[in-house]
Amino acid sequence: MQTEILIPTPLRRFSNNESSVFVEATTVGEAFERLVVDHPELRRHLFAESGALRSYVNVFLGDEDIRHLRGVETPLEAGVLLTIVPAIAGGSGADLDAGEIARYSRHLILPEVGMGGQRKLKAASVLLVGTGGLGSPLGMYLAAAGVGRIGLVDFDVVDHSNLQRQIIHGTKNVGRPKLESARERILDINPRTVVDLYDTRLSSDNAREIVRLYDLVIDGTDNFPTRYLVNDVCVLEGKPNVYGSIFRFEGQSSVFWAERGPCYRCLYPDPPPPGLVPSCAEGGVLGVLPGIIGTIQATEGIKLLLGRGEPLIGRLLLFDALDMRFRELKLRSDPACPVCGESPTIREPIDYEAFCGVVPAQHHPEEWDVSPRELMERLRRGDRLVLLDVRSPQEWEICRLPDARHIPVDDLPSRVRELDSTDEIVVYCKMGVRSATAARFLKDAGFGRLRNLQGGILAWADQIDSSVPKY
Repeated sequence: MQTEILIPTPLRRFSNNESSVFVEATTVGEAFERLVVDHPELRRHLFAESGALRSYVNVFLGDEDIRHLRGVETPLEAGVLLTIVPAIAGGSGADLDAGEIARYSRHLILPEVGMGGQRKLKAASVLLVGTGGLGSPLGMYLAAAGVGRIGLVDFDVVDHSNLQRQIIHGTKNVGRPKLESARERILDINPRTVVDLYDTRLSSDNAREIVRLYDLVIDGTDNFPTRYLVNDVCVLEGKPNVYGSIFRFEGQSSVFWAERGPCYRCLYPDPPPPGLVPSCAEGGVLGVLPGIIGTIQATEGIKLLLGRGEPLIGRLLLFDALDMRFRELKLRSDPACPVCGESPTIREPIDYEAFCGVVPAQHHPEEWDVSPRELMERLRRGDRLVLLDVRSPQEWEICRLPDARHIPVDDLPSRVRELDSTDEIVVYCKMGVRSATAARFLKDAGFGRLRNLQGGILAWADQIDSSVPKY
């Protein structure tokens, strides 16, 4: 009979950081013997030299303390959890007090959760990469569910434009670090949750060190370099990776766990070319969409921690909010995958910026760059310049520079003849990314006098004209 043994946080360093271990056994004693054979370092922490369980270690079979039954001779029953509860000096133990029982009562009466499952959640640790649109519902629902420890990775501050969808933050938090705002809200929901803060960009240098401290990782990122980094590190560290992504009215979710199915690279071996897929800041996103996808991710994370249900391993869930329709696609592991395949070539994190073709702004040709202040001075001098706005029609309606012409970047190939290659053209967009793409296209089309407004119209609003609305 296969039995699941829940390993408490203080002892996980002796069980390869596994939160639970499955063993074949018919009695409690046999289960523990199998456990310490597979993880020898646990023996001295669980058993005295006489072979008896140490006095500071309690063992529960389901909800029953076996010391009041027949100890290690107690027979096991199918589906009943075996829980180790050692004495600890502080922090979050595996048992539940009266306050927790009241708080989680709607969980405790679920057969799929119960006391044993809630103890699992209390003993569990989850790393959330990002505290934005996806990270907001994730952080709040995981804390409300009773996850004992939540790690947050972010380095951004709260902006007014975040509040349309990042519901973990409020108006009073504008200008504060997102980590501080998120922690405050999480602890307001559940003061018993331990919140670890990582005020840094997740990178190839720090990712493995951070990820290995947690039972699973939930990806709330909004860029391809970090998404591939999270995937690769989860494969290397043997951690489940709960994936979610959003754009405009569409979302995706899956669980990538190389030990049991495909990883993100099996689905997308290579990222799209830079600029092909706009960010949410450039393409927009329905405010409630990250709530839908984020709660799906939270559900998958809780299921994994409980060991219940069928996770989205090997399945990609697609959601279209406009049609209010879900679709599910089957995924397969790729034997040639460079990180989880039969002959992996990626054994350490790589340079993900280079892999995804992300070129820092300073690498654009210098002759293309013009700062907002430089552009302002040239306009004041009366220099003959053509201002070309390559944003979407919706953005054009929000704000624009005086006397600018409007050709969305996607329309440039069909409308390039509307421009004169002898003119000096200053291209701008929201933040300078799409305009750099447009400038490269125009250069290839024979335009030689080009400028790219650094930082786009947002930088113009910050440095030149505060009356220009920021969005």
